[in-house]
Amino acid sequence: MGNRYEASARMLERAKQVIAGGVSSEFRKYNHPHAIFYDRAMGSRIWDIDGNEYLDFTLSQGPLILGHSHPEVLQAVTEYSATGQMYAGQHLREVELAELLQRLIPSAELLRFCLDGSEAVQTAFRVARARTGRRKFIRFEGHYHGWLDNVAWGLSAPTPQAMGPLEQPTAFPWSQGISPMSREEFIILPWNDPEGLRRTLAEHHEDVAAIITEAVMCNNGCNLPAPGFLQEIRTLCDQYGIAFIMDEVITGFRLSLSGAQTYFNVTPDMSVFAKAMGSGYPISAVVGRREWMSLIAESKVIHAGTMNAGQPSVAAALAKISILERDAPHARMFALGQRLMSGLRQAAADAGHQMLVQGPGPMFVTAFTDRDVFRDYRDTLTADRARLGRFVAGMHDAGVRVIGRGLWYISAVHTDAEIDHAISTARDVLAAMD
Repeated sequence: MGNRYEASARMLERAKQVIAGGVSSEFRKYNHPHAIFYDRAMGSRIWDIDGNEYLDFTLSQGPLILGHSHPEVLQAVTEYSATGQMYAGQHLREVELAELLQRLIPSAELLRFCLDGSEAVQTAFRVARARTGRRKFIRFEGHYHGWLDNVAWGLSAPTPQAMGPLEQPTAFPWSQGISPMSREEFIILPWNDPEGLRRTLAEHHEDVAAIITEAVMCNNGCNLPAPGFLQEIRTLCDQYGIAFIMDEVITGFRLSLSGAQTYFNVTPDMSVFAKAMGSGYPISAVVGRREWMSLIAESKVIHAGTMNAGQPSVAAALAKISILERDAPHARMFALGQRLMSGLRQAAADAGHQMLVQGPGPMFVTAFTDRDVFRDYRDTLTADRARLGRFVAGMHDAGVRVIGRGLWYISAVHTDAEIDHAISTARDVLAAMD
């Protein structure tokens, strides 16, 4: 490694004197070989303060579908910010963005803007509880819906066996300091198990206000829903008068302009859109059918936030979505992703490694395992994380940046040549691994 990351190492020690752990989000600790400091990014490339250049497949944990520093997005932010940053009141482009989302997203009859996905998820829960008069929600093992207490369970486990039987799963808290009372707010189930879901609702539906799910389990294994599973959730929610909440923080605008709900042809009652909307600026939205969202409109459910729908974030989101609609890059992103996935599979096989490459294409995961597919969170716990760590570190040292848990994101600005370069780099790294 030499002095390749020397400036970042020095800056990290300086940061630790004033920032807890030296980082402002826990996941940033786990870069290679430590938290890295960056000073510029453009398109598909990012540079750290040591001058190292990376071909970037992290895309800031996914939201940069147009790549870093898209000039039209930056221009829109600059021009609209010059009129003011926050009015503590409404403004024109906020309405224009809402109208655009309503036109594109099947479930978006009414919406409210928030700052991030965690906040929007909690807003949807509040609406569901208010309309149904029930207190619990159903969630699935390994699905990420933010870092707040009532969803910070079932995201970690020492082994699959420790999670208990499928019929009565054990949910571990993600962190110290989580209120034990928050465990009473939800029922946790394995994903892609329609029979278990039917059985649970038959027994507990009178206490269930909502079912929340990622459309694709992106944060642990990039697992696709089993055929018909999302439709089964829709049917059961209709049967029992339960809110179907789809977390589209990652899949929104990435799988299609209308999100996963169009891609999988299922319309939830409420959906959460966030980081994939703002091109790096803080904005989210809870969108939903009128019969649910009317509780906010009528002030029966209170939703508020001083920073909601600030001009810079609204301008960024409006510009980004308009560019996606104009340029229609999704078919190309799918093709590039599938090409990269195929190349990585072949490179691993040629080097004698058992590596699963799984996902729809615009995002996918690499994992070292003898399994042919991950269907749920328990499957992902069987993977060799140490070997994955060596692979991601080797790619990083060679100038290709991948999220530490093996998740890759494709942008609209990645090129065929860059995909070929990533495959070639992976071939070299895999060949050098024991």
